[in-house]
Amino acid sequence: MAELKVEHLEVRYGDLVGVADISLAVADGQVVALLGSNGAGKTTTLNAIAGLAQVARGRIEWRGETISGEPAYAIVSKGLALSPEGWRLFVGQTVEQNLRLGATALADRSRIEALFDRVYTLFPRLAERRRQSAGTLSGGERQMLALGRALMSEPRLLMLDEPSLGLAPAVVEQLYDTLKELHRQGLTLLLAEQSIPLALGIADYAYVLQTGRIALEGPAAELERNEQVQEIYLGMSAVNSV
Repeated sequence: MAELKVEHLEVRYGDLVGVADISLAVADGQVVALLGSNGAGKTTTLNAIAGLAQVARGRIEWRGETISGEPAYAIVSKGLALSPEGWRLFVGQTVEQNLRLGATALADRSRIEALFDRVYTLFPRLAERRRQSAGTLSGGERQMLALGRALMSEPRLLMLDEPSLGLAPAVVEQLYDTLKELHRQGLTLLLAEQSIPLALGIADYAYVLQTGRIALEGPAAELERNEQVQEIYLGMSAVNSV
């Protein structure tokens, strides 16, 4: 049974259509990837699920409950968390203060110290820099902090928007090793990525977005071998891309 179900999602920004018609499902324990180039609708889809973008049409269902239109803080408290593109950290506050803000919606406040321990075990670099201002961190460390902050709400489903964007290859490899470990621990992941190899290398199932619609979907192993993925993603035929 799907934990998350999105049906015919449409999101508008005034007269502009951010997402035209997106339907997807994420089952408990799955890693699901959203693939597509810039402007395909990946970020808008995640923001709508997280309550950060208003749904114009369609329905978002979480564990049998319709959550479309609910505010972001209410959605976080239900067990969904988003690690956004660009991190959106409070750069004037310390690493530890940023992490504590991630636990704001946590119902059981006695869990906070255990969650700090979990984040610092996953990211020892953050433990070393816990008293340091977030604004002094490197790009890789900021991505760790954004991910750690999302984990502080103890989500059942973690959504990540372009986690590899702008990071050095060695940092990306370390980040994806961490995501694999979180999945092994039982966390469900919904991942938006421009990098096809990265996303399909970790995902069970994937959706390829094009101009706000699902152009292609299927098991990740099948899409890895599907030439249409490259064609849709690049917006050109395989012949023209040679």
